Amino acid sequence: MNLIEKIRKEAQDYFIGANGCHAWDHTERVISNCLHIGKKENADLEILEIATILHDIKKPEEMQLKGAICHAVEAAKESRKILEKFSFPEEKIDKICHCIESHRNKNEIVPNSLEAKILFDADKLDSLGAIGVGRLFMFASVIGARLHNKDVDLENTTEYSSEDTAYREFLAANIKLKDKMLTNEGKRMAQERHDFMISFFDRINKEVDGEL
Repeated sequence: MNLIEKIRKEAQDYFIGANGCHAWDHTERVISNCLHIGKKENADLEILEIATILHDIKKPEEMQLKGAICHAVEAAKESRKILEKFSFPEEKIDKICHCIESHRNKNEIVPNSLEAKILFDADKLDSLGAIGVGRLFMFASVIGARLHNKDVDLENTTEYSSEDTAYREFLAANIKLKDKMLTNEGKRMAQERHDFMISFFDRINKEVDGEL
């Protein structure tokens, strides 16, 4: 078993019992996005793949605590311990941990390396397109939100409430993601996936009104 396989096996243990929105299959999809973009952008694929494997290991804990911790910062700390245990070079550990701590859209740590920018984009891409729609509805189900409210009021609704529907989350966060992409390939992919989500929610709103 090579080093990446050992790190992957250790990372998977953090996702035991995780809900579907951020279960291990999310990490697998982000790895695919990262490697696709990384090859286009001539990135260091070793740094990128290891960072992606570890980037969400604290996300299940953040979900359990309803956002009381920043999973990106905590995952970077935990990843450093894991990589040091495998005697990984310190310089590479620093690069990997920067990718992890800066991948989150909601914290103030800015991705300043190519690999960090790619992980940031790849992670956001999994919140867009058909997969993004599926994840939004799955998240709404996990927290007990209603199916849909086309007239949702963003200013008077909160996260993790019954009104935190897939559509509310889309309007509050996902709709803005395409403009936050940092790589050329990420921007291209995000625009296409964004357009799909706009079309999807336009249709569901029309169906609710009995227009289709």
